[in-house]
Amino acid sequence: MTALDTHSDVTASLRFPEGFRWGTATAAYQIEGAAAEDGRGPSIWDTFSRTPGKVRNGDTGDIAADHYHRVDEDVALMRRLGVTDYRFSVSWPRVQPTGRGPAVRTGLDFYRRLVDALLEAGIRPVATLYHWDLPQELEAAGGWPHRETAYRFAEYAHIMADALGDRVATWTTLNEPWCSAFLGYGNGVHAPGRTSDVAALRAAHHLNLAHGLAARTLRGALPGSAEVSLTLNLHAVRARSQDPGDLDAARRIDAVGNRIFLDPVFHGRLPEDLVHDTAAVTDWSFVRDGDLATAAAPIDSLGINYYSPAVVAAGTSESPSPWAGAERYVRFEPAPGPRTAMDWPVDADGLYELLVRLRDELPGVPLVITENGAAYDDYADPSGNVKDPERVAYLHAHLAAVHRALADGADVRGYFLWSLLDNFEWAYGYSKRFGIVHVDFATQRRTPKDSARWYAEVIARGGLGEA
Repeated sequence: MTALDTHSDVTASLRFPEGFRWGTATAAYQIEGAAAEDGRGPSIWDTFSRTPGKVRNGDTGDIAADHYHRVDEDVALMRRLGVTDYRFSVSWPRVQPTGRGPAVRTGLDFYRRLVDALLEAGIRPVATLYHWDLPQELEAAGGWPHRETAYRFAEYAHIMADALGDRVATWTTLNEPWCSAFLGYGNGVHAPGRTSDVAALRAAHHLNLAHGLAARTLRGALPGSAEVSLTLNLHAVRARSQDPGDLDAARRIDAVGNRIFLDPVFHGRLPEDLVHDTAAVTDWSFVRDGDLATAAAPIDSLGINYYSPAVVAAGTSESPSPWAGAERYVRFEPAPGPRTAMDWPVDADGLYELLVRLRDELPGVPLVITENGAAYDDYADPSGNVKDPERVAYLHAHLAAVHRALADGADVRGYFLWSLLDNFEWAYGYSKRFGIVHVDFATQRRTPKDSARWYAEVIARGGLGEA
């Protein structure tokens, strides 16, 4: 039993394999704060969040959850939860303020302190090198649509491997490159806020190249036992019907949403249908000889971020759209069922579908759920408790889907719940709460929600009981 106390009588009716990794996840800009302290330079999210109208209520990550000053408190929370692993991201501009040149010692020292605290607590550190906070100076030089950014990223990866390679056993190069490319450069709802189909496609390619360059760099700098990974937010795409137009809509979204990363990384090629679909946008001449072979550098596992499925039909999407080459052919339909505070449908079957698809398409590649969770409008009641039964139900259903995929032969090695803390939720600012620990942003007081106690019990028993 954990020190968080019990929430319900969970029985281990669904057992997970011995050694299954139970974790939580966060991202640097969403929780760290200290945006201008100890030599940290500005990122594209600092610039974007200060641009009027880009982030709800004008919120920024300047303070966020103040994790930079509360590392010990937050690690103690994780220890009480009983998590085996913690997935955090490194703020590139905290380490390399301009994205070039030597590292800032104070920036590296912060991550050394975090990693040391995790190891002392018996928690395995899982580092993500990039979770969307590109140094602003690199964006000013062209950003991800510019080839040179990929080489700067590999240099940064080498800095981090030198600094923490003796203590961090798992390294993820990129988190959700689809969002970086298509939300950042396609429809502009994320930093840096550009709206160009060709910029989005160029960014996607250079992110694949950056991943491959960094993976090779990490291999050369880390111990042989270290794991190198990539995390993708793969889309569980469903056609509205068996009508040929609807089926073609699903194919198009699969190409620009999933296979644009899966095919280069695992097969060293671009999807032929994607190239055809986007011919009116670009001739892909920015892809140079050897790029796809570089992108296909071997990795040890694939991280999967999943929140909800997508239902598509033949039609037209609103403009600007993140779906380069598909806007004139695809319309997104509302999925049935309950919805989260993000207005995202709750459907754990989509996660199962992704896992069995990858079981079949990528045999021999271990899978890890690197993000899964839900935002709800929870709050601390007058007695200080935070009840979030909807989140508990969401998590229970999705863990059951993971267990079902395991039983059907998917090689799933772990589950990282998003998120440990309520945080800065990108363009939504502080209006959406994903954490299993409530944060009062005025006081920075942390309060474990009922979902935290529930998750602690699941971890302690290594299994899942009744919802």
